Amino acid sequence: MSEVLDANPQVLEPVYQDLVRSPRPTTGREGMTAEQVLRCAILKQYRQITYEELAFHLEDSESFRLFSRLESNQQPCKSNLQANIKALREETWETINQGIIGYANQEEIEPGRKIRIDATAVETNIHHPSDSSLLADGVRIITRWLGEGKKLSPTPRYRYSDHRRVVKKQVLTILNARKEMVRQCAYKKLLMYAGKVRDYALVAIPVLSSHQAQDPADFFAGEVLAEKLTRAICLLDRVIDQTDRRVFKKEQVPASQKVVSFFEDHTDIIVKKRRETEFGHKIFLSGGASTMILDCLILRGNPADSEQYAPMLQRHVPWKVPYHGRYQA
Repeated sequence: MSEVLDANPQVLEPVYQDLVRSPRPTTGREGMTAEQVLRCAILKQYRQITYEELAFHLEDSESFRLFSRLESNQQPCKSNLQANIKALREETWETINQGIIGYANQEEIEPGRKIRIDATAVETNIHHPSDSSLLADGVRIITRWLGEGKKLSPTPRYRYSDHRRVVKKQVLTILNARKEMVRQCAYKKLLMYAGKVRDYALVAIPVLSSHQAQDPADFFAGEVLAEKLTRAICLLDRVIDQTDRRVFKKEQVPASQKVVSFFEDHTDIIVKKRRETEFGHKIFLSGGASTMILDCLILRGNPADSEQYAPMLQRHVPWKVPYHGRYQA
């Protein structure tokens, strides 16, 4: 893999562009290069390890350091690795994939005459969703952002109360309740506090949107918080609606209308027969005779495998255009 990366230096340019998109401090230790970030990201995915484990191996393993091309004085921490690797966009990974596949075709490593098509579900990194935990997540993150807004100077003029402790108590009551009456009573209180927090945010959004901070570094901080709160309120409204329908009206809410995470709201519900439900995305892969992945299609929802057989074959023709985007509606 190292030789392939060396033979395709053009894949480093989109990585560099992603890393310099956000402002970088001019003080402190020397940062990582585009090549080091890409190689560390490949190591993380290849070994299926966390950022903390990656930081440990980069400090402990000579082979990891040689592959990632780290200097002797470089010891990136997990937060630094996470910030750099997460800065790489989907389009960047697509460009890297196209470059490597083009190289494999040019060097006749993979002719692309034979392919194998398979489908699998990839889970997103979320906790198991329940109505009570989702309501608690909404209250928690909205309250946190309201608190961050109060730290701006001058202090924005809106009021809110922190209900996170009482909300956590209601969630525990729901988990441990033996009687349905106790459970529904706790849900009513949970919905009441979620509604209060929603009202706090609705008042704070216009105040934060028009806020002008004295510190130039925080000039757009109020506007950013207002956008985050607006998105969180939209998700919280959907969670309140689905909780009311499921808990009190005893309705079966369709999977396409459910929210399963405030942080990874793009997550789909993948239902499999006689197997546990998974939360993530369904992906379709095309592999060549060399076991190289030639194409990857991520679809929304839970489409049947048989429906995508013909489209995946069509995507493989012509061979020189193997990748056509990340998502299809």
